[in-house]
Amino acid sequence: MPEMSGTGEVRKLSYGEAVNAALHRLMEELPETLVYGEDVGEPGGVFGVTRGLRKQYGDRAFDTPISESAILGSAVGAAMMGRRPIVEIMWADFSLVALDQIVNQAANVRYVSNGRLAAPLTIRTQQGGAPGACAQHSQCLEALFLHVPGLRVCMPSTPQDAYDLLVTAVHSDDPVLVVENRTLYFGAKEEVRVGGAAGPMGGARVRRSGTDATVVTWGAITARVLEAAESLAGEGVDVEVLETPWLNPFDTEAVTAGAARTGRLAVVHEANVTGGFGAEVVARVTESGVPLSAPPLRVGTPDTRMPAAPVLAEALVPDAARIARELRALVRGAS
Repeated sequence: MPEMSGTGEVRKLSYGEAVNAALHRLMEELPETLVYGEDVGEPGGVFGVTRGLRKQYGDRAFDTPISESAILGSAVGAAMMGRRPIVEIMWADFSLVALDQIVNQAANVRYVSNGRLAAPLTIRTQQGGAPGACAQHSQCLEALFLHVPGLRVCMPSTPQDAYDLLVTAVHSDDPVLVVENRTLYFGAKEEVRVGGAAGPMGGARVRRSGTDATVVTWGAITARVLEAAESLAGEGVDVEVLETPWLNPFDTEAVTAGAARTGRLAVVHEANVTGGFGAEVVARVTESGVPLSAPPLRVGTPDTRMPAAPVLAEALVPDAARIARELRALVRGAS
């Protein structure tokens, strides 16, 4: 039986089930919400996370043609007219088809209307490497959207975050990209507190305390960073893992404080290194004047396209062993 409390019900949910639970809650409590995209209605979504919405809420959850530009264009208009659309772009790569609608329209609504209009639009998508994902289904594009003023971006890595961040996003009056990861949808079930008030945007949290270096990370690769940190602990290397589920707004203060605590900084993300958001994190800490005892470290996927062969793709995305090796060198000053 689920545990009940004054702040909600605790249920055992996988990451994908947590997304589904959040969608059901939002459709129930916000009658202005719509959920739509390719295969999200009758089929219940390619990954099953919209299952049951069509049956329970009828025409408020529906399938669309294969046209990302139409999905996003209609969502911007619906949001401006009082709806709160939650649209799914099946793969983040496909959002590139609708960059005009996201970057030139949704992100600009509040500004060009002098605050008279808003675009409370939530875009759910997923990204990252997975076996056989290939070059057009595996790109990590968070840095592209983080460059655009007016867009909010978050990347949940746990079932609880998958629930909480989606609820916060849909309650926001700004356009928000909720970037999920297909490798997490069918992971282990965890206790998730559902219900309660929507939380604020922003904030970072210490997933592991440490004294030798601060590692900033987000998204699915967080689990690999934690695995690397635990393996290093057995060697006497003690690293702090600081997760930032919200990338805009970004908790610069928490990251700077972490770097000040340990005197060393590393940023680990699944995206390509060049132009990745890790560079922005390093820049913010450097500009703050926090003294570091070693040059900041960025760990990410090499600047290459993702191969179709699963074994080759897996070799490119940083695993726990590579992350541990890089962090060991940062702390000890040698590879």
